[in-house]
Formats: sequence, structure tokens, C-alpha cells
Amino acid sequence: MGIRIYKPTSAGRRNASVSDFAELTPGYKPERGLLKRQKKTGGRNNQGKITARHRGGGHKQMYRVIDFRRGKDGVPAKVDSVQYDPIRSANIALLKYADGERSYVIAAYGVSAGDTVENGPEAAPSVGNCLPLKNIPLDTVVCCIELRPGSGATMCRSAGTSAKLKARDAGWAQLELPSGEVRRVPANCRATVGRVGNVDHMKVVIGKAGRNRWMGRRPHVRGTSMNPIDHPHGGGEGRTKGGRHPVSPQGKSAKGGATRQRRKPSNSAIVRRRKSRRYGQLKLHK
Repeated sequence: MGIRIYKPTSAGRRNASVSDFAELTPGYKPERGLLKRQKKTGGRNNQGKITARHRGGGHKQMYRVIDFRRGKDGVPAKVDSVQYDPIRSANIALLKYADGERSYVIAAYGVSAGDTVENGPEAAPSVGNCLPLKNIPLDTVVCCIELRPGSGATMCRSAGTSAKLKARDAGWAQLELPSGEVRRVPANCRATVGRVGNVDHMKVVIGKAGRNRWMGRRPHVRGTSMNPIDHPHGGGEGRTKGGRHPVSPQGKSAKGGATRQRRKPSNSAIVRRRKSRRYGQLKLHK
């Protein structure tokens, strides 16, 4: 996996880069039976109200159906190909099971075409295999982690992310997440051994605004240029700096303010809070 830098043939190309896609299998074709139509909403809900700002347009995409549960136990699967997924930052792997079934999974770093992976409690704790946390050795790097047994992978699914299995006690497993947070989940939850592939994804330089438009990202409008009815920073005679600390359109602090609900049921699963950087200092959420 590496980064390819464009030649500066124009202002938009100068310093822009793209993945070299070295992890992908040459000449692959998407599995037609695992494709679905991707409907665009422009960031609006069922009432037509914008709930995600600055979304719209973009290239047409087909959704790849991913098997996040990995519940086919005891049947070895051969990695047919590692493919690009336009919906997510991670690459995906097409598995062909011994009984003929095919499925897409998130591709772990180091998994390539021709490898064999397995699911279930009897699987070995090797890269690409999915098994319960209670069967994985401590200090192992894992990804695609379930929060509830059988619910499917929820955490550490984006490119290059992983967590470390730190401890097990009384039917619970403690995981150190990329943010530094230590969280406990049931030891029966499944995880994939290894880290997610496409590790250099965050090093790609977009280079020009047009590439963001291809991905469905519309221009971001400053709050100070809006009217008071549209944003807390809006209004005033002439240009202003907002007159207050930066906030979101809903009035919530945009510079390290707490956004997690105080009485959220899953708060009890957090052993150690993540660290937040605010005003140049590291502080713990209380």
C-alpha cells in the first residue's frame, strides 16, 4: 500500500495524490449478486429536512453487501479477490466458501487473493480470521468488533483502524480503542484478527474542490456569513468574528465540548475515557 503523487500539470494537480491500489487484485469484477442500488438523499430525512449539511450530488455508486456477522462457522473460505469499495474507506475481500457461498467482508491488512480464512470459535487467531474475543490471545490487534454477540461488527471498520485486546474478566473483554478509550464488551462478541487494510488512506491529498464534489461533498458555508436565523454566528453589520466561542448551528460547542449523553446506557461499559485535546492541553472527560 502506498501513495502516488500526481505531476503538477495544473493548480489542482499540484501536490494532489491518490492511492496506488497495490492491495487490490488486478482484473477483478464486483460480484453482481452482492450489489444493491445506492439511493442518495442529499442529507435529508423522511420529512425532507436537512439533517446532514453539505451533502449532495456525487458519482453514482452501487452498495456492496458486507457480511459483518461472519456467522458461517467451520467452513473454510478462500479469498477470491481484494476489491475497492466506493462507499467506504476500507477495501473489501470477496470470500468463496467451500460450499459455494460467496460474501464480502472488510479486508484485513495483509490478506490477499488466494489466502484461506475461517470463522467461528475453532478458528485459529491468525490475520483475517473471525472468532470470539474469549478465544483470542491478549495483546492481539483486532478490528471489526461486535458490541453485542451476534449483532455484527460495529467498531474499528474504517481504513487502518484497530483495537488491542487488553484484558478479560468475568465474561467481559477490555479493548483499547484508537482514541485511547478503554471499553469493555462481552467476551462472546466476535472480532477479526488484524487491522483494517488500506492503512495509508488518511495520507491522500484531495488537491482540488472538484474531487470532493465527486464524493458528494458540497461547499461548506461559514456561519459568520449567514443570517442570525440560520446560525448563532450570523448577522451583524459588516464582517464579524461571530462574537462568541465557535459553536455548531445547534449552539453546541465546536471546540472540544462534551457531546455524549450523560445518562447513556453504554456509559457503564467505558472503563477509561478517551483523551480530548482542548486549548493545547490534554484533559480527561469527566
